[in-house]
Amino acid sequence: MFFLIVGCGRVGAELAFRLYQQDHEVAIIDFLGSSFSHLDPRYRGRTMAAEVLSEDVLLKAGIGQAEGLAAVTNSDTVNAVVGHLARTVYHIPNVVVRNYDPRFLPLHQAFGLQVVASTAWGAQRIEEMLYHPQGRTVFSAGNGEVEVYEVGVPEAWEGRGLQTVSESAGCLPVAVTHAGQALLPTPDIRLQAGDLVLVSATLQGIETLRRRLAEAEER
Repeated sequence: MFFLIVGCGRVGAELAFRLYQQDHEVAIIDFLGSSFSHLDPRYRGRTMAAEVLSEDVLLKAGIGQAEGLAAVTNSDTVNAVVGHLARTVYHIPNVVVRNYDPRFLPLHQAFGLQVVASTAWGAQRIEEMLYHPQGRTVFSAGNGEVEVYEVGVPEAWEGRGLQTVSESAGCLPVAVTHAGQALLPTPDIRLQAGDLVLVSATLQGIETLRRRLAEAEER
């Protein structure tokens, strides 16, 4: 497959090399030629030092043939414009843009683009790690609106039904691990202290569940 990457900062350079390692054809554009120093020396894909908002440049880079495009500059405006152009004019089937400043996230959402909001996502992950030992994040969907968390069953919930977990609004059990064996959630499962439950939840939902777990452990 042929992928076009716009922006050769740390993210763009890492992405380009990862795709190249998977034997994909890759072209990466940046208006600063010095930015290509971020690329791994083993990268052998194409590089173009040029104005990324120039349609002529994008055409020379192969936007018309690209099967995927990532706009990952540190300018949200550039990413949004390039992403919108790639999707609506060149009909690239898979377009992903980087959100650099959380204040500009609505701009990407207005264009209906797939967005990776690394700043907001990273801050949320660090916040949870700092003061939420209960409820470790194991998977994040979208930009963290819904995530899968791993929670331990306290002794106070011994023998209760799995619906105890879903009593918290915004929480749905995904799997239960008991004695090393993972099980799909069913109504007849009875919780045992020390079981691990994977829970799909919103941020509000997991906060409610964490409070309930904390209260149960205090009893």
